[in-house]
Amino acid sequence: RAAYQKMKTPIVVAVTGGAGQIAYSLLPSLLNGTVFGADQPIKLHLLDITPAMAMLGGVIMEMEDLALPLYAGAVGTDDPAVAFKDADFAVFLGAFPRKDGMERKDVMEKNIGIFNSQGGALNQFAKPGVKCLVVGNPANTNAAILKQAAPKVLAKNVTALTRLDHNRAKAMLAIKAGVPLEKVDGAIIWGNHSSTQYPDVRHVTIDGKKALDVL
Repeated sequence: RAAYQKMKTPIVVAVTGGAGQIAYSLLPSLLNGTVFGADQPIKLHLLDITPAMAMLGGVIMEMEDLALPLYAGAVGTDDPAVAFKDADFAVFLGAFPRKDGMERKDVMEKNIGIFNSQGGALNQFAKPGVKCLVVGNPANTNAAILKQAAPKVLAKNVTALTRLDHNRAKAMLAIKAGVPLEKVDGAIIWGNHSSTQYPDVRHVTIDGKKALDVL
């Protein structure tokens, strides 16, 4: 009990695509202290589509079974208004995937609808300082749609996750220069996870020297 009294006030973390495999892998990391700290209890608000509600209930049961001390409860819903209510953080895992025979514009139309709807609910129901991480591809475009639909949310609080592409660019530079990865700094990735992506090496340093002078 003494240890629990030292805990902070629980925060609300909303996660879309909450019934999916990525969420299943992510949620324990949110609850074990590695993300928000060992003294920060978390209440999960998990959002998914209506047909996934039974599976979402199973995910919540698994989180309960873990019995992690930072778990402060969970809500599973198909209603964005419920999911983003009082959210301190929001992780957008859900997005419409490109299927066989679909044109890119068709996928974009689907995602525009999804992120407009979720952005509107975020704008209305989340806390003013909510911080957002968009994971579902095309992540940068989806993040832009989300921000446009949520004008109350600060632009600096909306981030798209393109770490894989960043890491690939960094690894390629390290291999080409013949140095360990930790010697490469300042790699930047512009654009989505697609053929239009632009790896920017203008600000990269390799072992303290400008990359363009080394390569």
